[in-house]
Amino acid sequence: MAENAASSVAQPPKAVFEVPAEGLDRLMPMYLWLSPEGVVRGVGPTLRKVLREEPRGRPLRELFQLRRPRDLNWQGDVLQLAGARLHLQLVSPPFTGFRGLATVLAGRQGLLINMSFGIGVAESVRVHDLTDADFAPTDLTVEMLYLGEAKSAVMQELHALNRRLQLAKATAEEQALTDTLTGLSNRRAMDQAIDRLIGQETDFGLAHLDLDFFKQVNDSLGHAAGDHVLKRVARVLLDETRNGDFVSRVGGDEFVLIFPGLTNLEALGSIAKRIIARLNQPIDYRGQPCRISASIGMTASTLYPNPRADRMLSDADQALYRSKSQGRGRATPHYGPEQRMDGPERRKPPSAQAYSKKT
Repeated sequence: MAENAASSVAQPPKAVFEVPAEGLDRLMPMYLWLSPEGVVRGVGPTLRKVLREEPRGRPLRELFQLRRPRDLNWQGDVLQLAGARLHLQLVSPPFTGFRGLATVLAGRQGLLINMSFGIGVAESVRVHDLTDADFAPTDLTVEMLYLGEAKSAVMQELHALNRRLQLAKATAEEQALTDTLTGLSNRRAMDQAIDRLIGQETDFGLAHLDLDFFKQVNDSLGHAAGDHVLKRVARVLLDETRNGDFVSRVGGDEFVLIFPGLTNLEALGSIAKRIIARLNQPIDYRGQPCRISASIGMTASTLYPNPRADRMLSDADQALYRSKSQGRGRATPHYGPEQRMDGPERRKPPSAQAYSKKT
């Protein structure tokens, strides 16, 4: 008797449940009920929405392609699918993929397959226009989608923030290298440009320009007029130099021009004369003429065995003040100790004709 009792505990009786159709729709909105021959007898509301056409009465093979398991010959007896992990795909567009698990109904009445979208759920929800109501209340799919959308939103915001930070950084760096009044490069940018050219062993010419009579403009017409003049001077300097040249404002009315690849002092002098000629023309400010001129000192990297920024700037500055002392409104070249007007050239610079404005 004890053995019979133990046997009854070890082998519980098989339970058979009868679930009404509406209950099955809520519990398993993507179920598929097949006859033993593989004909669709019933389908959950979500799966019916996905299939779009009435599936009942149609063979399974007309609706789905069984992708896994591949070696299972189930045609004519779908009960062989019981217990297998199924990978199915719609045979017509949009070829949605499904995962499924099947079980045999009591009395071999057929096969019940509970299906899901698997890893492609997000795309399937979008393609088939599904909502929260299309999933079982206990299904975590919707929560996972919400988490995915929240993560996507956070990532997009982080990317946008990163772009804003990069833009702010670039803007700050540009502002740190820009003269706010004229929009030209500032002294810091000039130092970097010279160091870069020397580091790259690129020959270049350098001109230091100082405005003549600028103080009189400020004293007679005010600083607003002076600012107006400085902006006009910046425009002239940009007009008279090439796109690849470097124009900077390094002080109140001082400017430095750098000419990569141009070291011929005659050519630099021609450019300087054009600039001086234009700056000699009166600049109108609210009906009042502002009269200025410019004195310029020039040098070139080829005049030095080992060019240094401080030495070149100092030599150009000395040449500038020679222009001042000789009457202003002129350009004076500096000739290095190893290259004089009447001495041998260490490196032959380009000819004056090699320079063309805006080339």
